[in-house]
Amino acid sequence: MAKVVIITGISSGMGRAAALYFQKQGFAVYGGARRVERLVDLQEQGIHTQKLDVTDKLSIRGLVDHVMSEEGNIDVLINNAGYGEYGPLEEVPIENAKRQFDVNLFGIDQITQLVLPVMRHQGFGRIVNISSIAGDVYSPLGGWYHATKAGLNMWSDVLDSEVHKFGIRSVVVQPGLTKSEWSQIALDNARKNLLDDSPYTDLVGKLENLFGKIGSGATSEDLAKVFYAAATDVRPKRRYYHSIMDHGMVMVARTMPNTYRAVLNRLMK
Repeated sequence: MAKVVIITGISSGMGRAAALYFQKQGFAVYGGARRVERLVDLQEQGIHTQKLDVTDKLSIRGLVDHVMSEEGNIDVLINNAGYGEYGPLEEVPIENAKRQFDVNLFGIDQITQLVLPVMRHQGFGRIVNISSIAGDVYSPLGGWYHATKAGLNMWSDVLDSEVHKFGIRSVVVQPGLTKSEWSQIALDNARKNLLDDSPYTDLVGKLENLFGKIGSGATSEDLAKVFYAAATDVRPKRRYYHSIMDHGMVMVARTMPNTYRAVLNRLMK
């Protein structure tokens, strides 16, 4: 019998690539996204898709119930849905900041709460939380995004300490910049959140230059393989990275915060 995976946010980027990759590895793949028009070809390829809003409890319940009615078990949950609500902390509307947490953290908690009883009954399961190196490193304009990813990292570690005795593990994947729509969406949000005559306007251009200096990073297909390792390793690690550079940036930010800040200031000039 095929193993079963639920993947959130499969309309584009890493989530889409992961859905296709897991299917090629023999998994029964279920997932969804808000933009259902982008799911049609995935459905044609045999992936089970539906409209999904991770901030809507009924939407989440509908997906989990659908999986259980058709499969009766859930081996892996990949919490991939998320976005970057960039902008100056002084100017980002608080309702936008709250939505960032609703999507990037609280939505993850809501679907995980529904899946955990199933996994606990089975005696096994894997929760793979797609965070970012931005949970440890930071840049101007990304305050709320960084806060959600740092929170997700800690949330995953606490969850892992609570559920490992049931045969369930909770692990984190931390991608760096990727060859996807993510950076452009984050920059667009940063511009959207600027007030008229904002004193922070120049930071958007500097951040765009910073993203260019760092490089475009991994492809979505590269990261799909990292997702798969995190989902299937017999002895899972707490953290998964695509590259030594991504891991190195995290280690510098953690262990040499003053050095990280000095380098960031230089790059943002």
